[in-house]
Amino acid sequence: MADNERTATGGADRPEVTIKFGKGLVGEPFTSKAGKQLVEVSIPNQAADDHRPWQTFVVAPGMIHDNKFGKGVWMKLPEDGETKVSRPVLQGQDETGRNVWSRESRMVPNTELKSMLEAYKDKSRDSVLSDLSSKQTAAAHAAPTAPKRAAHSKDASR
Repeated sequence: MADNERTATGGADRPEVTIKFGKGLVGEPFTSKAGKQLVEVSIPNQAADDHRPWQTFVVAPGMIHDNKFGKGVWMKLPEDGETKVSRPVLQGQDETGRNVWSRESRMVPNTELKSMLEAYKDKSRDSVLSDLSSKQTAAAHAAPTAPKRAAHSKDASR
């Protein structure tokens, strides 16, 4: 059975990669020149000092599913497949002073695409946790204690 027939019949025996990412990375749906409904997904830069525009790829909106807990989405892609990823690149300026942009594209294996989109899981949270603990201790020392109110019951007032 050919690969395209296998995917048309369900593709249950083909290994897949599940990619989880935030809803904020999914753009608005649009119609391609061929008439297909597509949506653009952004890939944040992994390095904090990388200030280039984010890479993007497009998929059918039906491939992206909402996570049952709210803010996340997920999608499945074939493990042995590739996805075209592109990024806008500044070429220079024209004679009127406007920026001239082009697109740099490359094919990425879906397993690498998963690691690119889920790079936030690998970031160290040590600095965030230490900042939080120092703020909590500072707030505990600086917070004045409120006077306690006496509990009045109906029986005590009679």
